[in-house]
Amino acid sequence: MDSNFKANVNAVLDLDYGVSIKEANTIQLYNAVSKAAMKSLGKNWSLEANGKKVCYLSAEFLIGRMIYNNLYNMGLLNQFFELMSENNLDIRIFEDIEDAALGNGGLGRLAACFLDSGATLGITLNGYGIRYKYGLFKQYFENGFQMEMPDDWQRFGDPWSVRKEEEKVRIDFKNQSVYAVPYDTPVIGYGDKKVNTLRLWQAEPIESFDFELFNEQKYDKASKNRNEAEAISSLLYPNDSTNQGKKLRLKQEYFFSSATLQDMKRKYKKKYGDDFNRFSAEYAIQLNDTHPVIAIPEFIRLMMEEEGISFAKALRIAKETFAYTNHTVMSEALEKWNATLFKAVVPQVYKYITMIQKALVKELKTFGKVTTEEQKPYLIIDNNTIHMAKLAIYASHSTNGVAQLHTDILKKDALKEWYEIYPERFNNKTNGITQRRWLALANMELSGFITDKIGSSWVTNLDHLKELEKFANDKIVIKQFGDIKRIKKRQLADYIYKKEGIRIDPDFIFDIQVKRLHEYKRQLLNAFSILDIYYGLKEGRITEFNPTVFLFGAKAAPGYYRAKGIIKYINEIAKMIDDDASVKDKLKVVFVSNYNVSYAEKLTPAADISEQISTAGTEASGTGNMKFMLNGAVTLGTYDGANVEIVDQAGEENNYIFGARVEDIEAIKNDYDPMKLYKQHPRIKKVLDTLIDGTFDDGGTGMFQELYESILTGASWHKPDHYYLLLDFLPYCETKLRVNADYSDTFTFRRKCFLNTANAGKFSSDRTIRDYANEIWN
Repeated sequence: MDSNFKANVNAVLDLDYGVSIKEANTIQLYNAVSKAAMKSLGKNWSLEANGKKVCYLSAEFLIGRMIYNNLYNMGLLNQFFELMSENNLDIRIFEDIEDAALGNGGLGRLAACFLDSGATLGITLNGYGIRYKYGLFKQYFENGFQMEMPDDWQRFGDPWSVRKEEEKVRIDFKNQSVYAVPYDTPVIGYGDKKVNTLRLWQAEPIESFDFELFNEQKYDKASKNRNEAEAISSLLYPNDSTNQGKKLRLKQEYFFSSATLQDMKRKYKKKYGDDFNRFSAEYAIQLNDTHPVIAIPEFIRLMMEEEGISFAKALRIAKETFAYTNHTVMSEALEKWNATLFKAVVPQVYKYITMIQKALVKELKTFGKVTTEEQKPYLIIDNNTIHMAKLAIYASHSTNGVAQLHTDILKKDALKEWYEIYPERFNNKTNGITQRRWLALANMELSGFITDKIGSSWVTNLDHLKELEKFANDKIVIKQFGDIKRIKKRQLADYIYKKEGIRIDPDFIFDIQVKRLHEYKRQLLNAFSILDIYYGLKEGRITEFNPTVFLFGAKAAPGYYRAKGIIKYINEIAKMIDDDASVKDKLKVVFVSNYNVSYAEKLTPAADISEQISTAGTEASGTGNMKFMLNGAVTLGTYDGANVEIVDQAGEENNYIFGARVEDIEAIKNDYDPMKLYKQHPRIKKVLDTLIDGTFDDGGTGMFQELYESILTGASWHKPDHYYLLLDFLPYCETKLRVNADYSDTFTFRRKCFLNTANAGKFSSDRTIRDYANEIWN
């Protein structure tokens, strides 16, 4: 802990802005506190650590707002609170500072949790990605429709990162060359024991414009070059529905992968010269999904073209160094590139992919796969298409799934032919979350309560939460636990009123579904069930019902038409319920805007019920489910992803599992007929018809009609009710009403919530990272 921290804050304010702490505005104070904390890091922070280094390559790092997390891990949070109270300032003063929204959802948030755990465990785990100028867009609603505006996350400055101009590298595409300039952000382990680095690359033009030689033509050319260069690191996930968009996305993936490898190679050579035999002992490279898989052929290219190493040796080093994390069982989400497009962007890499393919075919023959037909499922390049997942599995030493069920599906179904020949490469690493951010910081009341009961060792060993179980039948303890939930609900209600202008009653049940908007996550099923409850209350079919607010938070990708239709539909339901005085004391629906990490930190601790309702076999893991469990919510969910392990840890009797399981869907998938269910069950028909009978208005877009048809008649690319909403509808509604009824018994319900918290130890990202370190990275 730095005892000069408070004095340093005042010194920065005086030197940089000429103001006292009482005169400073929020941005000045934010920059001063951040700079004072950065100063405290001193010599602790360096990329040049001893021992093996893990490089975590990811297109996303959803790090959120860093200031409170960093102050907490550095042991400076109490000094910060003192400084604020001495000057009559609100400790939440930085809540208007933008999140660094350099990610889309679980993939990027997982990467951020992993970095936190690596530093806390003393493992050298450095992240590498892109310093996007704009994060995921800012979302707002206009007449219930999602609208997007650019997310300029740096508008208040970026005091936590340091530009390393001297370490920039050159990246060459077919018709363009740019510099990748690194910006380093410290990743501070809890207790300030170790500081790792998140290195994000920013694209900049190679030619600087010389005003001495000014003429209009040269200026136009320089300006065009600058714009084309900056476009590479401008936007997270550019719209890839066009060829230009696809090319830009491929450029991004090559850009940060090549920059990272060149950086590693330079540091390695400084230490070992031209002997690359020790490379895999010095570095492990973890590929977070398929986005950075282009790093494998690029590594082989660099070894062969720049270091004169043979192909066989370069491939061997690659296999020893690289490991691949798979995040999906859906074939449409496994990245593929059109070979013609690929060659138009990075032709120098393509030839190394063909070399890897030849080596693969040779190896397949040793496994008895000699015919073209037998080899076809494995081919990296097939039908003018490059399959990045196949490239990753073949040219690495490890492929891991992110929940036990997910890994089992990879082995038995999605990647079964690969598992058949390389069983030793497949392993499971169930995802995790960092308890420092998601409990200690997001829920200080619960964190203090837990420490009071069992001590503070859970902050670095979440398994110790198990000690709470001895209080499970103590009515006073369970009441205290329930009182904390009430505080968090009131805080969330206040925040939503301040941010959205919507009042919600903290005495209602808080039933929350917050995550990326995707059809497989089935926000639409949730919406249908709310309508069923609404009609049940109106008709008198439902008589006993505890008042509930259904909270949603999600962003739909700008080009994802159906997902945007679902948002509009939910907002229409919210409006109808709001306008109906007869149910206003029973039901409320709120879709919060611009859901992000900071919003999640408010929503998660306030939930009574966590909605995790993806179609069985589609959610690789989920980490939102873990955050809700840790903060004492019951899971209302399908037997999918990490839900399976959550109920295994906390007991199915303390959660609410419904619906078809993977094997049930497998058994009926060829005969499934949603139209039959629609005609058989009046309740299903009634809610589904609201999409087309004029109950709701989609503004003449045809969105609701399209949703209706996607369920009953399908579309050119999928069969009807692709995600089995109607199959699970009635069991889901029944289970939802059972949770609602159980809530009436306050002690028993809160005890279930308490036991979820007590059994959340397995879901710490510390455990996940320890498993990676021991079983993949050596």
